[in-house]
Amino acid sequence: MAQVYVPENAAEREQLQSGVNSPKRSRSLREEERPRRRFGVIDLLVVLVVLAIIGAVVMAASRWSAPLSQKVQIDLSPTVLPAYAGYSLLRMALGYLLSLVFTLVYGHIAATNRRASTIMVPLLDILQSIPILSFLPAVVLALVAAFPHSNIGLELASIVLIFTSQVWNMTFSFYHAARTLPTDLKEVSAIARLRPWQRFVKLEVPASAIGLIWNSMMSWAGGWFFLMASEQFTLGDQSFQLPGLGSYLQVAANDGNTTALLLGLGTLIALIVLLDFFLWRPLVAWADKFKVELSGEADAPESPVLDILRRSALVATINQRVFRPLGALLAGVLNRLQPLPDERVSKVEQRMAGRLTAGSIIGIVIGVLACVAVAWGVWNMLLLLLKVPIATWGALLVAAFATWLRTLAALLIGVAWTVPVGVAIGLSPRWSKRLQPVIQIIASVPATALFPVLLLALLSLPGDALSIAAVVLMLLGTQWYILFNVIAGAMAIPSDLKEATTVYHITDWRRWRTLILPAIFPYLVTGLITASGGAWNASIVSEYVQFHGKTYSTVGLGAQIAQAAAGGAAGGNFPVLLAATLLMAVFVVLINRLLWKRLYALAERRYTLG
Repeated sequence: MAQVYVPENAAEREQLQSGVNSPKRSRSLREEERPRRRFGVIDLLVVLVVLAIIGAVVMAASRWSAPLSQKVQIDLSPTVLPAYAGYSLLRMALGYLLSLVFTLVYGHIAATNRRASTIMVPLLDILQSIPILSFLPAVVLALVAAFPHSNIGLELASIVLIFTSQVWNMTFSFYHAARTLPTDLKEVSAIARLRPWQRFVKLEVPASAIGLIWNSMMSWAGGWFFLMASEQFTLGDQSFQLPGLGSYLQVAANDGNTTALLLGLGTLIALIVLLDFFLWRPLVAWADKFKVELSGEADAPESPVLDILRRSALVATINQRVFRPLGALLAGVLNRLQPLPDERVSKVEQRMAGRLTAGSIIGIVIGVLACVAVAWGVWNMLLLLLKVPIATWGALLVAAFATWLRTLAALLIGVAWTVPVGVAIGLSPRWSKRLQPVIQIIASVPATALFPVLLLALLSLPGDALSIAAVVLMLLGTQWYILFNVIAGAMAIPSDLKEATTVYHITDWRRWRTLILPAIFPYLVTGLITASGGAWNASIVSEYVQFHGKTYSTVGLGAQIAQAAAGGAAGGNFPVLLAATLLMAVFVVLINRLLWKRLYALAERRYTLG
């Protein structure tokens, strides 16, 4: 059992509260004590980058406020690609920021409140299983109706759809990290009497940093994957388009313009490489200090951009004069909102005193309103479901089992190659540095743009060629969830444990069995959960394909949803669309409850550092 130091007075307790956030605090202090450069070229570059970002945002805002136009002519000229890339990048960034806020709030509540988690975790399963096509008409029409005289509604609809393709794996990753905190750190936070916000900032966020950053990369890849669907909406006789890389690639693919398609993919790849160099690689190098270990790694991740920012006098000045005072001010406000309980007051008295607070009354009112809204929604759903014939329910059930078999095949194939490759990349900072942008590029290329080529090649195979093609497309869209989480798990293995296996000559399979597999197991479960939900969603575009004026479909729940959505837009199949969506949600939730929840419990019980 690890020995935990107990602070003897308030001063030592405050010192412990300020230092509990980093296992490598001594190294970070040494970095802060390095002499700063005077204002120079680095600071000029930082100012220019900030001004460029502000200019791009202002240009995008002018387009948002422009009058709504349902049909936008997408120009395939190469000269428009920088502007289109900027529009798409802004939508992706706003969708990611929305996803990050949702992740931190939702994941924290679900991980720390057991009563709330009984509802929030199954609800998260349901939300990630609902495909885009099921709520696309409602989201687009509602937001366009809310802003009928500008493009704001259409832009918000695109951001919401990007949000739904980014948020779920991030939330599961943060939830898993908050539930599997090292026991020693939880004991220290309890002894130091950290307030809830201090525990969140100093313990939960640092502990989840590595996994959250890698899942953020995967979220961006997923956002690029669904970029086509989020920038073009066709609802019956209404067509909504937004200028961006997704629309550019979609129009180029539909027109058969190979040159424009290659230019669009080249722009997308260049954007991914730049983001990796200027954003993700610095974040990976920065998050390395949050590994739970006693000794530093000899070959730690590095980033030239992070080194430059650490030497910037402008960044240091802003941090010292702006962010630190704001942080201190916010900490004071949060301390007032969350005061430490008086030790002389018993827990029973605290409970009695807090029964009828204003917060509890507001919570009761919100709960009642939520119950009324849910009851109204369930009643209207039942009215629609009564219109679905019994024979259709039987066909949907058979289709659901067919889709489940394809998702299972895609997951097994994905695990077979992502685990060894992900471990090899995660354990080697050198290979991680080389392959990190390559993996992001491959994961971000929209498979829907390449699927017509694969479809032509696979349709010549004997048997049900579209079923094989559907498995291939599911694999292309979901294997990256597993790979990115395995890489994060391998990178989070403490150097102490790796050195111990070397000292005791534990190699080959024994090293995998005693160190690698137990260490990556929680991350692997998170990757499998999100990959499973992604595979069910990918079935919609893989089981029902329209290409060159022809429609190819196979037996599956995704095909049923796609057909119902096409008919529903014209005003005829909303009951079947609802029934198929609910059935998909039921399948995903049952699998998560019966399989993934048990594996999560096993990870918390046996494979947590402590």
